[in-house]
Amino acid sequence: MLTTDIVVLLILLGCMATYIPVFMCLFFTAVLGFMLFTPMPAQIAVQTLFRSLDNFALVVVLFFILCGNIMTSGRIVEKLIRMANALVSWLPGGLGMAGVLACGLFGAISGSTVATVVAIGGFMIPALVKNGYDERYSLGLMATSPNLGVIIPPSIGMILYSMISNVSLEGLFLTGFFPGVLIMAGTCLFTWFRFRNDPSIERTAKPKPGEVAAAFKDGFWSLLLPVIIFGGIFSGAFTANEAAVVACVYAFAIELFVHKSMNLRDVRRITIESAITSATLLIIVAGATCFGRFITLENIPGRITELVLGNIQSPILFLLAMNGILLFVGMFIDIISATLILGPVFLPMLSYFAIDPMHFGLIMTVNLAIGYCTPPMGVSLFIAGSMARKNVLFVSRAVLPFLAIQLGVLFLLTYLPESVLWLPRLFGFHP
Repeated sequence: MLTTDIVVLLILLGCMATYIPVFMCLFFTAVLGFMLFTPMPAQIAVQTLFRSLDNFALVVVLFFILCGNIMTSGRIVEKLIRMANALVSWLPGGLGMAGVLACGLFGAISGSTVATVVAIGGFMIPALVKNGYDERYSLGLMATSPNLGVIIPPSIGMILYSMISNVSLEGLFLTGFFPGVLIMAGTCLFTWFRFRNDPSIERTAKPKPGEVAAAFKDGFWSLLLPVIIFGGIFSGAFTANEAAVVACVYAFAIELFVHKSMNLRDVRRITIESAITSATLLIIVAGATCFGRFITLENIPGRITELVLGNIQSPILFLLAMNGILLFVGMFIDIISATLILGPVFLPMLSYFAIDPMHFGLIMTVNLAIGYCTPPMGVSLFIAGSMARKNVLFVSRAVLPFLAIQLGVLFLLTYLPESVLWLPRLFGFHP
């Protein structure tokens, strides 16, 4: 690495160490880099900021944020949890399994880990503790299962990776279903073994077919939302951008006229809150894009590629190194910034190791999702801990068995690419 690369890295890390917001760290470092190390005027940073936000691909992110906020404010989440509970509550550890399934269903609409932690965790953690589940299990489950919000499509991380790599977004979405199902199955299996002989956990009676049917009838309109999203996308009825808009209109209509859990004043409030959240996201995108523009002009990705290729020759070691780097980065940087910064750095190396860009996009997304709950700095640890008033050390110990399950799935999809690529090939989204 050149001296300038080290100086830029130190400036960035120094800003982050002073608790400056991440987007300001990225933008400030990029501006200093343009002024100190390039002959180009600093105004190029302003142009990059504008162009980064003038991107139609970001529309899908903004509307899925709005859709997630509608669900959180209305009764869709409650009805999804009730359906999941009707399916598995009679099994050993059934309420915990219901929480995992609810995270998967909510993740199939929201596309965000943090939103899933707040929406499902805020409801499930008190319910689990009230029903006799120990706090360590409850917190560990609800700090890690919301990762499904990023892994199961629609995923904000996948949308941004598709934007920078030109990989088919629909195909990338399809790669996320198999690891999502594996994580849910592994977590439910762990829960079953954990509580199968525990007499302190009261098991409900096996529901009658009529009771299950009643739960599904009550939640039918809620369950139809992910069906509309994915059915419309993969049938070709509408694009991913259009699916996000359709999902918002449908969710508003259901909450206003079917569940009647909202009024027009709530619609205004939710829209404003979503606009604020979206603005926060767009600021991060702008800062990350500006920093990415600087490192591209300085050919830093090219020099990193030469350094990596000069020391690593095996695709197995390369993927292992990438997993380690991404897990570490995911603890400190949000998935948006990490994808926009590291994506252009890693993409040039993939062809040398014959790694499919679509496969690597899934690896990157899953790694950064797991980073949200990786001790000691994963953001989900702090959110879950604040809900139960527990310190980060307690939550860090609680997540370890669930983290092991997710790392096992990550290892599987990393070294068996066909386990996830067969589905996009089946739908014709992969060459």
